[in-house]
Amino acid sequence: MASSKQGKIELIQELQEEIITKLGDEVNELYLDRVVVGVFFTGVILNNGYAGMSATPIKTIPEAVCCPSSAKALPRSGKLKGLTVNQILVDLYSPQGLRRAIAIATLNALAETLWMRDGPPTNAVLSYGDAFSSMTISPTDKVALVGAFPPFMREFRKRNQDFRVLEMDPSTLRPEEMPFYAPADTAPTVIPWADVLITTATTLINGSLQSLLELVKANTEVAIIGPTAPLVTDTFARHKVTIIGGTRVIDGENLLDLLAEGGSGYHFFEKMVERVILTLNKV
Repeated sequence: MASSKQGKIELIQELQEEIITKLGDEVNELYLDRVVVGVFFTGVILNNGYAGMSATPIKTIPEAVCCPSSAKALPRSGKLKGLTVNQILVDLYSPQGLRRAIAIATLNALAETLWMRDGPPTNAVLSYGDAFSSMTISPTDKVALVGAFPPFMREFRKRNQDFRVLEMDPSTLRPEEMPFYAPADTAPTVIPWADVLITTATTLINGSLQSLLELVKANTEVAIIGPTAPLVTDTFARHKVTIIGGTRVIDGENLLDLLAEGGSGYHFFEKMVERVILTLNKV
């Protein structure tokens, strides 16, 4: 198992160790049965029938305009089916975003395997639906969004909430949203300012999540939201996370068919994918 000299992937390593340790020897019997790298999301199905997904980090592949150079991003295409999960999880530490996405989708399929065997985590309150609607945000709270969530921004603007949007690509914001934009490199100032932090789980793919969480001040509400988030609690609780808004794949085959056709959350939520909210007991 790899580790980073810069400490950027320690959290993902902790997540891997948490899931693998709880699964025990069962993990050695599991391998990939199917993989789809879609435009918006990547999905895998294991040989036990359980599935997991992750965001597809298309924007992190600047060479995607050229087939020969793009092939370097995923050189095992056509050879993934049948690889053991242990072989795939090595790519949690790969410098290539697509490899990491497949590995995180695999980790999520393992989390689903654990959930189906042992039930939901016992140190969290389980609910379903939109994680944002379950959050209690007071009118005086200052909110930091990591990633441009259009529904969240619309709601905060309607409420006259004091918020900032940390985003690497400002072109994802509309003109009326730009007054709330904060460049990604201002995170060391914006995150300690916030009473509430809501971050996309794709920060697991780009390796930035741990460094963001290290900036959080005491008693901050911290929500990690998106299909990329593994539904396990021990590691996240140690890193100040209070809400996990993730997903469970309930119809893997049809989901992967949809992803292969460029499907997005509008197409699969509450049909093939169930939105799950875990509210963690603070440690």
